[in-house]
Amino acid sequence: MERFLQGCKAVVQSEGLDFHVVLGNEACDLDSAVSAITLAYFLAKTSSSKNLAYVPVLNISREDFPLRTESTFFFKENRISEELLIFRDEIDLGGLYEAGRLGLSLVDHNVLSRADSFMEDVVTEVIDHRALERRQSRNCRVTAELVGSCTTLMTEKIIREAPHILDSQLASMLRGTIVLDCVNMAPAAGKVTPKDTEYVQILEAKFPDLPPRGTVFDSLQNAKFDVSGLTTDQMLRKDLKVLFSRDINLAVSAIYMDIEDFLRRTNLEKELQDFCQRHHYNVVVAMAIAFTSANEPRRQIAVYSQQEALRVAVSKVLEEATTPCLELSHISCHYCNHVTAYSQGNTAASRKKVLPILKDFLRRRENGGPPMQSFREGYYGPSELTEGNVEDHSEGSEQLGDPEEQPDNVDIFGGDGTKGKGYGSGYRRQIEDGLDEENSFPPTPMNSLVEGCPLDRGLPKLTAEAILERISRITVRESEVNSTTGKQ
Repeated sequence: MERFLQGCKAVVQSEGLDFHVVLGNEACDLDSAVSAITLAYFLAKTSSSKNLAYVPVLNISREDFPLRTESTFFFKENRISEELLIFRDEIDLGGLYEAGRLGLSLVDHNVLSRADSFMEDVVTEVIDHRALERRQSRNCRVTAELVGSCTTLMTEKIIREAPHILDSQLASMLRGTIVLDCVNMAPAAGKVTPKDTEYVQILEAKFPDLPPRGTVFDSLQNAKFDVSGLTTDQMLRKDLKVLFSRDINLAVSAIYMDIEDFLRRTNLEKELQDFCQRHHYNVVVAMAIAFTSANEPRRQIAVYSQQEALRVAVSKVLEEATTPCLELSHISCHYCNHVTAYSQGNTAASRKKVLPILKDFLRRRENGGPPMQSFREGYYGPSELTEGNVEDHSEGSEQLGDPEEQPDNVDIFGGDGTKGKGYGSGYRRQIEDGLDEENSFPPTPMNSLVEGCPLDRGLPKLTAEAILERISRITVRESEVNSTTGKQ
């Protein structure tokens, strides 16, 4: 694998070759990155073409890769140097397309972004684990199946068509990614499918020295939420939603640490000010999640703005919210002059629940002015630095403004999938809600614990009663469907 990636780095500078680029999605989570590398490796190993270079491209800029902490950790664990990876800002896809030297395969997504849509006619293959949104074409081979991980489909392709290219390193990358996406293969989390389990078992049978699943899952989960090496700007951009109105650009960031520890960071006041100036925000709401020794979630909120009136207004809205009530209590903050901090008693109120409160606040501020044409929402992430390209595929989002009104350097994100935690009836209800969302518009994967999904309180314990109850609900649903369709 290292030799293949070294060769890719070398040929990117070549002017004589044609390129077939395997492009992951704009979220560039671990599934997307491993799928891109794996398919390019597969094509290079099985192709007879000597004048075509197969190159995996991670669809973010290199400077933003450190924000994908689980990916940086995992590649290091599997002896893949970051220096060997190729990022979107290191290859001129537009130039290659205009020169007639580009072919594309898409993995972990099936529709090019608006900015890249001009290259649609050179897409020859798609492998994705979401519902298809692209039009059928005789020139494009499509593999799409609603499994837990796109990497599962890559593993299936290798096992069926080229098992000889599989070694322990590649098996570790494939198996680890599937285990992370499928929440350690736990049925109660609602992510894993029989095909995911089948191919994890095949990999483990072929390579019995692979580390235990639980060890791999725990290390990747810990790495995903390890922000110790990130700057303040990177921490705020790692998992970021943004709301725009006529006079407010409001950033809502998920922070994976205790809010008081975050507020104690050296030079935080200046770093917050620099963050807002760089990205044209005038309010930041930092939603922190940390865990107690009993693995129970603890949520906190901090509101920052250099403009006292805006900070007070946003803080008041959060304090007085009733749908849901956040149960906020003030935290004394002597570290920053322009921050109001709270402990959040209602730990079930994730960012997904808080965003409607803030959107309603912005709408009400717009009353008396023009119609709500200047209010928009987007999900912003480190991997979506597409200047001037306003595009939002996030779940339940709305985009009501003119794209050209967007600040020049904002980072537009393509959406997110759902992974989360919970117990009892609440856990089952969240599982069902999550499945409904994923079956409507399958989004790009997101960081867990932010949007309030089944894992917010840790991986649930599997009991015989829980399994039987879930089977019973499935049987009831099948009976209802059969009675509706007239099937016996």
